[in-house]
Amino acid sequence: MKYFVIVNPTSGRGLGGKSILQIESSLREYGLDFTLVQTERVWHAAELAEGAVRDGYDVIVCASGDGTVNEAINGIMRARKDGFNGAAFTVLGIGTGNDFAGGTGIPTNLNDGLKVLRENKRKKIDVGLVKGGDYPEGRYFGNGIGVGFDAAVGNEAIKVRWARGLPAYLIGVIKTVFLYYNPAQVEIVLDDKETIKQVSLMISVMNGRRMGGGFQMAPESLPDDGLFDLCIAETASKGRILGLIPHFIRGTQASQPEVKMRRASKVSIKSLDMTFPAHADGEFICLDGSHLTLELLPKELEIICA
Repeated sequence: MKYFVIVNPTSGRGLGGKSILQIESSLREYGLDFTLVQTERVWHAAELAEGAVRDGYDVIVCASGDGTVNEAINGIMRARKDGFNGAAFTVLGIGTGNDFAGGTGIPTNLNDGLKVLRENKRKKIDVGLVKGGDYPEGRYFGNGIGVGFDAAVGNEAIKVRWARGLPAYLIGVIKTVFLYYNPAQVEIVLDDKETIKQVSLMISVMNGRRMGGGFQMAPESLPDDGLFDLCIAETASKGRILGLIPHFIRGTQASQPEVKMRRASKVSIKSLDMTFPAHADGEFICLDGSHLTLELLPKELEIICA
C-alpha cells in the first residue's frame, strides 16, 4: 500500500512541523511506503488529497488540526465524485482541538495515531455536505457545523496563541459572552417534518460528538448511523450562558430547558431577521450567512481507526 501524508507545519501552534521527524521515523520503522508533503497555503491540503487519490494512493494521512482535516476530506470527496473510490483516510492528531478524531475513534495524540496507522483497522463513516454562505456549491465536513455562538467562539479561540484545546475555547467563550452576541431568529427544518422557529444562541449539527477540544455537543452521536445529531440552544442571558458551559463540557445540556436535541439526515437553517456566522469543522463558511442546507451522505468515507 502507498501512503500519502499531509502535514500542516503550523498546526498545534507549530507542533505539526516539529513532529515531522517522528512521523517519518515511525513510518520507516513500520516498513510503510509513504510520501510526505507539507501544506503551504489555505486549501492546499484539499488539492494534495484530491491529487493523491487520483494518483492511486491507498491511504491519505492528515497530520494536522481539524481545519486541515476538513480540507483533506473535501479533496477526497471531490475525487470520489469522479469515481476515484479507493483511498482510506486517517488523522495524526497534532491540532488544537482534534475533534474529528475524537468523535470517530481515531486517537487524538500522535503516538497512538501512528500505532493505529500500522494496525490498519477500518470502518466507514458518514460525511456531511453543507451548501450556503461562501460555499453555494457545497463544502463537505466530517465532524460538524456550528451556527451562531460557537462559530463566534471559534473565531476568538483562534486568537489565543498561548493555549491549545479546551482552555483556548473556554477563553473564547468568555470573550464572546461579553463582546458579542446578538443572535438571529431562525427557522430550522428537519427532514421536512419538523420546523423550529426561535431566537437561537447556537445550532450545532453534528456527525461527530464534540467541538472546541472538549465541548460534548452531541454525546450520543455515532458517525456511521446515517443521522446528524443536533444541539439547538435558545438565547439566554450572559450569566445563564456561563452557567450552561459545564453542562456542555459534561454532555448533560439536554437536561436544560434552553436546549433541544434532535436527529435528522437533512437540515435547513434560515435566518428570519439578521445574519449569522457559521463554521464547518472549525473553518468559517460564512460570517454573514442567511440560509444553509445540510445533507448527510451515509458511509461515504473509509477511515483507519482504533
